[in-house]
Amino acid sequence: MRIDPADIPTIADEYVLGLLDEAEAAAVEAEIERNAELAAAIAKARERFLPLDTSIEPKTVSPTLWDAIAKRLPDNTGNTSIRSVSPRLPSAGNDNGRSGWRAAAISAMAASLILAGGLIWSVTRTIEPLVVAVLLNEAGEVQAVVEDFGNDTASVRLLADFAVPADKTMQVWTLPSREMGPMSLGLLEGPQSKTLSGSTLPKPQDTQLYEITLEQAGGSPTGRPTGPILAKGFAKLAR
Repeated sequence: MRIDPADIPTIADEYVLGLLDEAEAAAVEAEIERNAELAAAIAKARERFLPLDTSIEPKTVSPTLWDAIAKRLPDNTGNTSIRSVSPRLPSAGNDNGRSGWRAAAISAMAASLILAGGLIWSVTRTIEPLVVAVLLNEAGEVQAVVEDFGNDTASVRLLADFAVPADKTMQVWTLPSREMGPMSLGLLEGPQSKTLSGSTLPKPQDTQLYEITLEQAGGSPTGRPTGPILAKGFAKLAR
């Protein structure tokens, strides 16, 4: 794919807003790996459109959606009922223009509240997370759960199968604030659950955005998300 440098800002905006068709988006993602100017423009575009992340009003989540979410989560026998907490709508993430992400956003916070009500992964764990986030794909399907312990450590549990090409890697991000922009929590070694550590970030907050993107091997070349979003969601303070 040959891109005129004068067209890079426009292409970056259209990619981030989800205005490109599938073939065009794939061509841009391939070009990102060898075009540093394009990668930087996409990172800047994502930060510029971050205000859209708080543009959705709260809505009520239906019982049908609660049941669908519960079926995709690990067994939580004995913990708090998912119907005992009230959902609050999260807002869309980086690909702000895609209607699918906005639909998925309705269930993201609801799913986060489920885990905030008492979901744990291990009965032997002694350190409790500060926040828990359920990550969904564009179709609204649960893909992963992130527990951020606020001590430079975050646990990522994958709940779906991901197809990761040999020259790609999955990278986990969070958005501590608009001023800081997206910050990397680390890379996943293949499509496997992992505990990430070493990222010195501010204490995680309620409704903080978490997401997983598909980046080139070794991670994003810009320090900001550049690849397609695989899953994202908003955190809820653990109770």
